[in-house]
Amino acid sequence: MLFNSYEYIFLFLPASFFLYFYLHKLRLALAAKTFLIGTSLFFYAWWETSYLIIILISVFFNFMVGNFVSKNFPISAKRKKTLLLFGITANLALLGYFKYTDFLLENLNLLFDLSLPYQHIVLPLAISFFTFQQIAYLVDAYRGDKKNYSFLDYSLFVTFFPQLIAGPIVHHKEMMPQFASKYNWVIRHKNIVLGLFIFSIGLFKKVIIADSFAIWANRGFDIAHSLNMLEAWFTSLAYTIQLYFDFSGYTDMAIGAALLFNIRLPINFYSPYKALNIRDFWRRWHITLTRFLRDYLYITLGGNRSGTLKTYRNIIIVFLLGGIWHGAGWTFVVWGLLHGIALVTHRIWQLFAFTMPRWLAWFVTFNFVNISWVFFRAKDFNDAVKVLKGMFLGDLILPAALLGKLHFLNSFGVKFGAYLDAVGAGAEEILKMVVMLAVVLFAKNSIQLTFESNISYAKMFYSAILFIVSVLSMNKISEFIYFNF
Repeated sequence: MLFNSYEYIFLFLPASFFLYFYLHKLRLALAAKTFLIGTSLFFYAWWETSYLIIILISVFFNFMVGNFVSKNFPISAKRKKTLLLFGITANLALLGYFKYTDFLLENLNLLFDLSLPYQHIVLPLAISFFTFQQIAYLVDAYRGDKKNYSFLDYSLFVTFFPQLIAGPIVHHKEMMPQFASKYNWVIRHKNIVLGLFIFSIGLFKKVIIADSFAIWANRGFDIAHSLNMLEAWFTSLAYTIQLYFDFSGYTDMAIGAALLFNIRLPINFYSPYKALNIRDFWRRWHITLTRFLRDYLYITLGGNRSGTLKTYRNIIIVFLLGGIWHGAGWTFVVWGLLHGIALVTHRIWQLFAFTMPRWLAWFVTFNFVNISWVFFRAKDFNDAVKVLKGMFLGDLILPAALLGKLHFLNSFGVKFGAYLDAVGAGAEEILKMVVMLAVVLFAKNSIQLTFESNISYAKMFYSAILFIVSVLSMNKISEFIYFNF
């Protein structure tokens, strides 16, 4: 069930909300908690009921392992460590089987000239997210950094539907106290207002903005055989805009839906395209993934405690694995490697205390992110090379209307004519792109609008307009990009 579907917005979400608080009103807290788990599993099974058994087994397995390795369980430290490694390995093996089997077979076939048949395994929804979430739980349990939770509490932590499919990647310490607080068991009108406000913004981001830019990005990446310079830059920027509004839109809707239940999810985006360096970017983009990679991988590898070179090595490893986490393909590996190298380069730059003007720092950062997204989006290297070749070596074709004033550019190889035909765009679409880039760079983000300033009647009216326009535009099925991860 998609957040941007009529059945979710007008049936599932309101029914879950009213029945949950009705059970609390009857002082049936246990029944309310069980009901919320049940609705979350129903939400998950809406796509494919066979996925349900996978997440149920995963939840039960990790709950049991978490108890066995916790400090109160009476077994030796050595056995606890063995169980922890077993638990982490089992989680990664499950993820690896579903996500990387065909990728492994493809590479074995290429390396050894084999003909191993592909398995075409369907990736269960959300497996990348609930796997990371539960690995963090196991590690914290082993470290003695968790309380004793009941199976119902743990199940709700993993399956709570607003964050289940594509995050944010929540931490048990920030979720469990909220579920347990009696303050959150009654309807809070302020949270309803805040929740509907940010939900409406997220819906508009997805339906109106991301889905519009997806059309041009898809044409450039998937349909066009070749791209001139303007078409290639338009394609890459269209995807840069689409990805941000798609994923941050999903996160806004998740935060809004959770707020209806008085649960506050962690911030996952904070104007990432305003970043002035690549480290700043990763503090603003997919913040909960960055937190997980830092706390459970980078620090485990040694972080910055073992010297400069090992710090650089750890950064590269973390981002290589971060890249492959997003998808089973070498383009994701290259994307992760590029970001790892960029972060190392930034650290070296800081060692020499070099500085540059803010505008130049932003320009370099934004363009690096934009160019690296080409590998993130491309289905294979051929598509990536096609777009990059167009961006840097393609013909520069300007609108024919400019020929009169700029004809002297002909002598420099510049042509005049159809300049965005391959992506089906023109002056109007360029204007839309400029407006969206201005919004991304200069406007307040949804978190600032929702939590860092008062909600006025004007804002409520504004969000109502966004909601109505979005709902009236939901005329097709459109999945979120991160559902594929």
